[in-house]
Amino acid sequence: MQNPFGNNNNNDQNLFNLNNLPLPPNYAKIVNNQGDLRIAKVGFSWTTLWFGPIPALFRGDYYNFLLMIVLDMDYVLVAMFFGWNQLLEFPWPSIAFGFFYNMMYFKHLFNKGYHPADQRSRELLTRARYWKE
Repeated sequence: MQNPFGNNNNNDQNLFNLNNLPLPPNYAKIVNNQGDLRIAKVGFSWTTLWFGPIPALFRGDYYNFLLMIVLDMDYVLVAMFFGWNQLLEFPWPSIAFGFFYNMMYFKHLFNKGYHPADQRSRELLTRARYWKE
């Protein structure tokens, strides 16, 4: 039978070339010294707007997940304490985190030792002011 993967049964060969991944223009690749690659969007986070802190949980970004949960609870408690129940009808924290979550995610990974994987990602992150040269 013919090998459908085209690697001549050489399982040690790298089947995927991560340097040539087709990415939308607003996505950046970052990598750490161990070779772990992360790809994320630069700019407004629509998933955080619609789903709150759940995207942070799916990304394994527990630091920002807990931060969003705590600040959301503070927002609810303050609104309830002062009797501003009309504030609870509109998702103000999700809108605020929608603007800042992707930047918070990248900066947290930069603090953990990640850096841009290629020149295009470096330019995109620098232009968005996520990465400082």
